Amino acid sequence: MADNFDGEIGEALGLGTTPALQVAESDPGELASCFRVSELAVASMRAAARQLAAFTGTSEVAINRRRTLLWFGMTLRPIGWSLPSAWDPIAGDYRAADGWIRLHTNAPHHRDAALAVIGCAPEKAAVSQAVGSWQINQLEEAVVAAGGAAAAMHDIDAWARHPQGIAVAAEPLIAWRETGHRRGPATLKDIKVLDLTRVLAGPVATRFLAGFGAKVLRIDPPSWNEPGVEPEVTLGKRRAGLDLHRAEDRQTFEALLAGADVLVHGYRPGALERLGYGEAERQALSHGLIDVSLNAYGWTGPWTSRRGFDSLVQMSTGIASEGMRRAAAERPVPLPVQALDHATGYLMAAAVLNALRRRRETGICHSARLSLARTAALLLSGGASEFQGSGVKETDADRSPHIEPTPWGPAHRLEFPVSLDGQPPTWRHPAGPLRSDAASW
Repeated sequence: MADNFDGEIGEALGLGTTPALQVAESDPGELASCFRVSELAVASMRAAARQLAAFTGTSEVAINRRRTLLWFGMTLRPIGWSLPSAWDPIAGDYRAADGWIRLHTNAPHHRDAALAVIGCAPEKAAVSQAVGSWQINQLEEAVVAAGGAAAAMHDIDAWARHPQGIAVAAEPLIAWRETGHRRGPATLKDIKVLDLTRVLAGPVATRFLAGFGAKVLRIDPPSWNEPGVEPEVTLGKRRAGLDLHRAEDRQTFEALLAGADVLVHGYRPGALERLGYGEAERQALSHGLIDVSLNAYGWTGPWTSRRGFDSLVQMSTGIASEGMRRAAAERPVPLPVQALDHATGYLMAAAVLNALRRRRETGICHSARLSLARTAALLLSGGASEFQGSGVKETDADRSPHIEPTPWGPAHRLEFPVSLDGQPPTWRHPAGPLRSDAASW
């Protein structure tokens, strides 16, 4: 049952007047976890689908539960080639002197920061040995202060007492604010979404919107790369590159923003401000812009500006610790999928669609803020039990018969779990490398 998840999500979105949806339950499978991660997956996907139905005026919207769970993982099935790993070789959980800590090193500058603090060779064995002499909280703070990304493992009770845990618990699941008045297109195919997000929640949101018609333009800085997930996060989108430190690129960005209906971004508080694009400046460039943003550790409390990712938030909030305890394991046990990212992504998509509907009906524009830590609080509110589920069995029928000609090689894509009037989404642009399109609408 996902009633409590549906209830809190519905309250956050004002779903009372939107249609109920049937979820196909045949041979659904279950993600193996001590938490109700499968129910969270279905509830977040259902929220996005319900808002899609409300915005499009469609009564026939269907969700396949098993495919929902599959889409919380990788969805591309290469034919005769392999995807690179989504993880840097140094990334992972390490035992320190008084507990466990996770280092997130996928971005080169995060990797360099962690290695500089630890002071060892860039080899996993050397890192493991060096970390062993540190206290977890001291190492976490040192890596974060150096510009890296790390998380000491807390248990659920410790997080509940932590100043950031207390702050996040008091935040709404979706924080709304009114941002002006504006009329815009009435159909999704005419909506322009400017996507400034990276891995993984934001791209999940904009992928959903792109699949059902929105024009999504993703913008990346010159140095950013994520080869392990590009086939996932670029589907349906055009992809351009801009350097917002260059005057010419700033002019281009400002023109794109002026033409956008929606901005989706995951910059930490203060980051866009330092570039000269704080909320006031964004609204001045595009009055009434629908601005949906994501932060890792929440929007209040001492960690609002802390770098974070799904795997780090799982360590901080007690999810990995509780998994380890209930599995009687010797090391942290995370969720079987990056559920905080995916669930937050579908909630972001739902928020965009909700705001678009309200703008169309009233002319009043709203923006929204979400966070991985607040989604973790939603999952934790469902409680934990003994491990249940043995995974989700993928069948041939779950794979599209169409061969997707990606730039990396041919592949099958899993069928998407949501259909509208019996039709699956149509991604107008194939997945592809970053910065391969013009920065224009």
